[in-house]
Amino acid sequence: MQHSKQTIEDILTQLSTGETTAVELAKLSLQAIENDETAAFLGTYEDVLDQAKVADMRRADGEKVSLLGVPLAIKDNILIEGKTASAGSQILKDYVAPYSATAIEKLQAAGAVLVGRTNMDEFAMGSSTEHSSYQVTKNPYDKERVPGGSSGGSAAAVGGGLVPAALGSDTGGSVRQPASFCGVVGLKPTYGAVSRHGLIAMGSSLDQIGPLTNNVADAERIYNIISGPDKRDSTTYQKDTYSSPKNTPKKIGVPRQLLETDGLDVAVKENFNESLEMLKLAGYEITDIKLPALQEALAMYYIIMPAEVSSNLARYDGVAYGLRTDDDDLFTQYIHTRRDGFGPEVKRRLLLGTYVLSAGYYDAYYRTAVRARQVLEAAFRDVFKEVDAIVTPTTPAPAFKIGDKSDDPLEMYLQDVFTVGANIGGVPAISIPSGTVAVEANNLPLGLQLVAAKNHEQTLFTIGKDFESTER
Repeated sequence: MQHSKQTIEDILTQLSTGETTAVELAKLSLQAIENDETAAFLGTYEDVLDQAKVADMRRADGEKVSLLGVPLAIKDNILIEGKTASAGSQILKDYVAPYSATAIEKLQAAGAVLVGRTNMDEFAMGSSTEHSSYQVTKNPYDKERVPGGSSGGSAAAVGGGLVPAALGSDTGGSVRQPASFCGVVGLKPTYGAVSRHGLIAMGSSLDQIGPLTNNVADAERIYNIISGPDKRDSTTYQKDTYSSPKNTPKKIGVPRQLLETDGLDVAVKENFNESLEMLKLAGYEITDIKLPALQEALAMYYIIMPAEVSSNLARYDGVAYGLRTDDDDLFTQYIHTRRDGFGPEVKRRLLLGTYVLSAGYYDAYYRTAVRARQVLEAAFRDVFKEVDAIVTPTTPAPAFKIGDKSDDPLEMYLQDVFTVGANIGGVPAISIPSGTVAVEANNLPLGLQLVAAKNHEQTLFTIGKDFESTER
């Protein structure tokens, strides 16, 4: 049995009927990880089988919780008490978490078996998982190509059948883009829907924890578990803060101007048009919409995000925790710790963020981007009065080869053109597999992205399930 062929519902059925046990599932995952050629994992946890034994005992005692015995992988920037969490960086190489993230506590209460930590771009900065300071993760569909990023390890783990589901984090598309590249479902919830307590911060106004799964129903199941207000995170919201979907979604908008983006692969565009026809067959009305502010989201993102990176990563100075170099004076220790601990992409964004926040440039860049963000948020509110969801491709092209864009940061950043808008606007978005395209000797996955109003995840789940059920 391969996890890649199993939904969470299938696994729970097998567990409830006694066809398998949590221990057997855990062993299956551990064996698959040991033989994995994608380098999806940075390590497995030493207590995996103990967790599984406890899950089997809980089931034997008649306990019924929604993930009891199901193995899950966790991105390396989400804290689990007593476990290493390095955020893919040398500066946190030996960091052991003193507490668990709220999302982890909820998964553990639901009975999930946490098998290991997945590789990622350092501090979630990257779109390919080539920027990890430990290893390069490969795409399970083509080992010469990237799995996407920054949650590339989690996407490869699910897409490669090592686990049936995983957690990632999404700052500008870091769950959805690798989900598209690896042929799985990836959800970015509404900002504040899932607690960020215990998530190593990159961009505090952008980050959200989200699941990667084999189908939409599994993403919905995990979202329902990990979402909700948290007194330890003041940015989480009560359910009545935003409106909830009142009717079954029927109308989907297409921002045609955004599809004129340079670099949109012909095969991606063809697949997108075919996907629109499938949505029509599923009973949805497709209409063109105007959302010009969305075209500026990438520019907003690459000002706001580095500014927040500059602030969040200031804490890594060789004093409180993490790497500490042996120097004669404190100032030199600061310099050498950050020189040796941070990789080139992190340093690039730190410099950019410090620049846009500096005297003389703050108003011209950062303040302007924040004002533009408010315009985009208002535009989303207006457009969602007219349509139930917005649809785009998830990425402008299928997975690219390892090393192809490493020397061109701007080309790499353009991979986020369709995804960053949801983070800037704080709205939920999901990537759903929409087929494959033949590239050289392999069929590479493509993804369809759906975006909805704040707190309207259920709209995404409804449309996503209908899309999955449409015959191809």
